[in-house]
Formats: sequence, structure tokens, C-alpha cells
Amino acid sequence: MRARGFTLIELLVTLAIVGLLGALVIPTAQVVVQRRQEQDLREALYQIRSAIDAYKLAYDQGRVTRSVTSTGYPRNLEVLVEGVPDIQNPKQARIYFLRRVPRDPFNTDAALAGAQTWGKRSYASEADDPKEGDDVYDVYSQSEQAGLNGVPYKKW
Repeated sequence: MRARGFTLIELLVTLAIVGLLGALVIPTAQVVVQRRQEQDLREALYQIRSAIDAYKLAYDQGRVTRSVTSTGYPRNLEVLVEGVPDIQNPKQARIYFLRRVPRDPFNTDAALAGAQTWGKRSYASEADDPKEGDDVYDVYSQSEQAGLNGVPYKKW
């Protein structure tokens, strides 16, 4: 009578096949996660930039209080959430541009608020060398990584 069970060769072949499948799945899963983060980054940048543009439009229309030194852009990202009084409205109702400032998906520091995760460019700074200033003209990711398309996230 022959004993039932697996031979050592059969076990090694099975283990090699499982290891090969695992080695193929892990990089694919990493790309899927990175793609999701890139989509979140695109959406967050679109939301913040749209809110900054809406603030500038309200300023140009005379709905936001003007000052001699102001460029028409918000002082910080929190202003977009806190809102500003509409000076054309008799009740001085507030104009809100964002419900909340989205986080940079590539910033892993959970202690920072959403607005603190972004790099900010003032109107007075150059596009190639963005710096913070008295206003927020644009935002960018502070991540040093490059996207799946080869473009660094800072340039998105």
C-alpha cells in the first residue's frame, strides 16, 4: 500500500508558484495606491485653485473689502473656509469659498492642519521659485516624489 501525501518536490513547486504570484501582485498594488493618491492630489489642487480664483473674482467685483496693499488674493487658505463679509450685501452675509481645506495626500504628517500641508506661492514670487508672502496666489505639493507620468508633484 502506498502512503498518501505530498512529496517534497510538489511542496517546493507550489511554494515557488505562490511566491511568484506574490511578487507580481505587490508592485501592482503599489501602483494602484499611488494612482489613487495622484487622483486625490488633482482633485485637491483643483478645489483650492478654484476657491482662490473665486476669491479673486469676488475681490475684482467689489464684494470683498479692498485695501491699497492688497493684490486681491486671500491672505491665507483659512480665509477661504472662514469666509469674508460681502460688502455689497445689506446684511453683510459672509461669502464662503471652501468647506474645508483638503490635505495634500502625499504629506504624511497627521499633526498638520490641511492648510499647513501645502506649499504656498504668493503673487510677488516667481513661478519657478515659489515663496510664501502676504497672500496666496497658488498652492503646490511639497512632496519630493515624481508622479507616474515622470513630473514631480511640486510642478503639478
